[in-house]
Amino acid sequence: MEQLSTFARLRRYWPQYKWANVWEMIKNNSLPPKEYSGDFRGKLVVISGATSGIGYHTARRYARAGADLITINRNAEKSAALCDEIRRDFGVQCDAIVADLSVVSDIHRAAGVLKDLSRPIDVLIHNAGVFLKKRTETIDGLETTFVVHYLSSFIINYMLLDKLRQESRARIIFVSSEGYRFAVWGLNFNNLQFERGGYSALKAYGSAKVAQILSMHRFADLFKGTGVTINAMHPGMVATNSGNENHAFYRWYKKHIIDRNSLPPTVSAEALYYLGAAPELAGVTDTFFNLTTEESLAPQVMDLEMAEFLWPVSMKLGKLS
Repeated sequence: MEQLSTFARLRRYWPQYKWANVWEMIKNNSLPPKEYSGDFRGKLVVISGATSGIGYHTARRYARAGADLITINRNAEKSAALCDEIRRDFGVQCDAIVADLSVVSDIHRAAGVLKDLSRPIDVLIHNAGVFLKKRTETIDGLETTFVVHYLSSFIINYMLLDKLRQESRARIIFVSSEGYRFAVWGLNFNNLQFERGGYSALKAYGSAKVAQILSMHRFADLFKGTGVTINAMHPGMVATNSGNENHAFYRWYKKHIIDRNSLPPTVSAEALYYLGAAPELAGVTDTFFNLTTEESLAPQVMDLEMAEFLWPVSMKLGKLS
């Protein structure tokens, strides 16, 4: 694929934009999530970033329904405390993999543990995330937001391909974001790690979410016909202090749109339970949900040529080839 300038990429996508999709997003933001009240007893759920926020409440929601848990977190003490709480409150199994999902070797190790499980995985939720004010590099020399939000999930999904195909049951869910829309230019492969030019947390976050959704299309193809599904969801506008250091438009957007419509993380957890457990979603794949409402995607994340180009780049950065 030809390396395109920012202007060329904007010109590529702009004619495909539909304002109806933007209004669809705004309308969907006000809709409550669908709920599923059935239990999930005897199932195994894997959640990354489960010691706080959306991940914490999602872990408790699945445990309340009877599911056993494996969480992936970087803090050993918080991981142990979470599992103690889950076992005490719900009487289910809970185990933790302590791994830093910004470090490629740790991601490989966590994926290896999951790959070697004798028990099948029913739901895999990629929830771990960061929102950094300044550009930081991991020990692998990669931009941190890109690794945590995108590359970690890519590596884990790729390393679990054979296991999940054989088990024919998993629902993979990306905790994504409408924030991908701010990366209207798509991915800049000439500056994927933001080594040049200005950096903002929003810019890095949006680009990582674009990559994540593009990978969803490719993984959906690889899982086709196996019973495994892979989807992405916007968890709602959850109250947070993140993003205040970004540019003027985002500060306006946060003040007038996000903060006024912010939700408690329990709402997001309820949506993630519905997406992972509701029988009516069996077989639904390669779909973006705003909470639990199916939503049209913007053109930069429907670019299958871009998704194709991203794959070998991800393989190389993830030390998978």
